[in-house]
Amino acid sequence: MDRNLAINLVRVTEAAALGAAKYMGRGDKNLADQAAVDNMRKMFDTMDIDGIVVIGEGELDEAPMLYIGERIGMCRLDSTKVDIAVDPLDGTNSVAKGLPNAIAVIAMAPRGCLLKAPDTYMYKLAVGPKAKGVIDLNAPVKENLLNIAKALNKDIADLTVTMLDRERHNDIIRECRELGTRIKLFRDGDVAAAIATCFEHTGVDVLIGIGGAPEGVIAAAALKCLGGEMQAKLHPMSDEEMERCIKLGAPTDKVFLLDDLVKGSEAYFAATGVSDGYLLKGVTYLSHNVAKTHSVVMRSQTGTIRFVEAIHKLDKKPSYAK
Repeated sequence: MDRNLAINLVRVTEAAALGAAKYMGRGDKNLADQAAVDNMRKMFDTMDIDGIVVIGEGELDEAPMLYIGERIGMCRLDSTKVDIAVDPLDGTNSVAKGLPNAIAVIAMAPRGCLLKAPDTYMYKLAVGPKAKGVIDLNAPVKENLLNIAKALNKDIADLTVTMLDRERHNDIIRECRELGTRIKLFRDGDVAAAIATCFEHTGVDVLIGIGGAPEGVIAAAALKCLGGEMQAKLHPMSDEEMERCIKLGAPTDKVFLLDDLVKGSEAYFAATGVSDGYLLKGVTYLSHNVAKTHSVVMRSQTGTIRFVEAIHKLDKKPSYAK
């Protein structure tokens, strides 16, 4: 794929973040999400790709734009054919309540390379490059944490485990405390938390627990770019979610490795902060209708990671920055 696609992806996530950030702390997660979706869709229309949304805002009857199966981009005969996984606003509740770790995010790979994950839950275990090769989703939590600490050359008491702050994780929290690890809970946004395992300055060593399956695939694309590792298993929590898995032919007993989630050697990932978080600063509004964004873009084939800080003169971007 054309390496110049990377910077164009950043423009898309910037647009989504600028749209969503206007609703920071206003208590309406749906308006924030819709603004992100609208702006992201407009920017996709300017990209010379023939993209199919494999992970999006829902089925056609649930989402007017960026629905699963939608074709996006210019879609010309010679346009690059790609799979697209989008979460225009990962952390809708965080934006509505003015909390951290909300991002606008995209993953992209050649056609047929991203897992078409059903909209259900997924049990995930993610680590950075130094702990690659030592995790096993089928092994006990304590065994995994001890192996990760050893790989990182850390005392188990210095290992930091992060997971969503949910009752379903009480058993994992108990095991972590019995082992003596540090725990860092977060309310929303497990894509950013998974990526944080790959950057030492975040202080996060491992992500574990049950979160969204679509977000798992998006995070896997980033981990492939960063040299980290993820293992995951679908974890439907209702009959309806089980039906979704059956409809897509997605096995619930299979441990998905990173290469199952994102096939091949080529993948792109881009994210822009909406609110301050582990890795990215949120949108900041300056005087004279100017805004600042902080983004990251990655390419797996080269291993290049770029952090992009941009100044936007919103008067000159009326199409998506209102």
